[in-house]
Amino acid sequence: MTWTQRLARGGPASGYLMIRYLKSMVLMAATPISLMLGWLIPGVTAGLVKLANSELYRAGKYLGKSSPQLPAAMPRASGDLVTLAKDQSFKRSLWLYLGVVAMVPEMFVAVSAIFAVPSAVLTAVLWPVDPGNFTMLGVEIDSWWEVLWTAPLQILVGLGLLGWVAPALARAHARTVQKLLAPSAEQLETERLSRRVDELTRSRAGAVDSHGAELRRIERDLHDGTQAQLVSLAMRIGVAKQVMADDPEKAAKMLDDARDGAEQAMHELRGVLRTMYPPILQDRGLAGAVSALCARCPLPVELRMGELGQVPAAVEAAAYFVVAESLTNVTKHSAAGRVDLTMERRGPELYLEITDDGIGGARINEQSDLLGRGSGLHGMLHRVQAIDGHLELRSPIGGPTTIEVILPCE
Repeated sequence: MTWTQRLARGGPASGYLMIRYLKSMVLMAATPISLMLGWLIPGVTAGLVKLANSELYRAGKYLGKSSPQLPAAMPRASGDLVTLAKDQSFKRSLWLYLGVVAMVPEMFVAVSAIFAVPSAVLTAVLWPVDPGNFTMLGVEIDSWWEVLWTAPLQILVGLGLLGWVAPALARAHARTVQKLLAPSAEQLETERLSRRVDELTRSRAGAVDSHGAELRRIERDLHDGTQAQLVSLAMRIGVAKQVMADDPEKAAKMLDDARDGAEQAMHELRGVLRTMYPPILQDRGLAGAVSALCARCPLPVELRMGELGQVPAAVEAAAYFVVAESLTNVTKHSAAGRVDLTMERRGPELYLEITDDGIGGARINEQSDLLGRGSGLHGMLHRVQAIDGHLELRSPIGGPTTIEVILPCE
């Protein structure tokens, strides 16, 4: 490492140590109030945890090696000392007071590293203005002889502090912060499980809502379509039975109409069943079903299909409906000229990416916007989350729009 590189490290190191000093001063100033009211006001102890996380962030940024943050302080009622005593994040944050002990020598090193050389140069130039009132290395300067030996020595000390001492001290402090304040493995696991429970709760609620909406849609389709056809069919057969004796030809025509109505009802019923689990998945598998969707799309689709292996039925259905809904949205709303679709197996997960060169601006909304967009993507998201999958939408204004879906297969 060259001299220039060594000296360049001194600025960030000194800056880090100075910020540490200021934070320690804030901590000391707040300590009397904290001792009197911290047990009574939850926000005071929660603020200590936030300060500890700020220290962890700063240490990680300086070292170029980020560390996990402490979980937020446990919610507690005013005066609840039992919860406060159990709060691992709060107890970890108390290590901040160890930094108060080191703040004065750290500040001295930081200030000396930055100002030692400029101070030596200025003193060497200005001491004749007021001899005896300028000092270098604690020595009063009142002659050129004292300047000749103290100025070079102070410059060497300053360069040593800037290039070696300040960076070493800053690294040691940052590593100590990460070691003392970083959450324990038990805390990290508890926090991970807590986030996982929250995610599952949200995805379960979304899946229940999506399932309820799907049941209402199926009921509506059966009621307004198939049921109406069957009622009409029953009425036609009844009328044909009444007129059969008097007018056989009219009865035969009505039976023909009833047969046509029965065929139409069967067609509508098959359409409803396809939305529940498309038969094409059973007949041709996921690869064949997706290929058929791409072939039916009015826009040109560039399909890249990798090896899929064994895919669970629920994952097949989710992937099929994601592709179907995406191609429908692209056709209706995107003004795109082409679509790129990638589907492949990546270890234990099925990866799906759909990109179009349209106008962009797609958003996931519970209700459709003025252009009729958004609600389909919302249902797609719930369908993916229901099987513990992940969906990401990127759609800047002007395009392109990309939907990435990851579905677990194990």
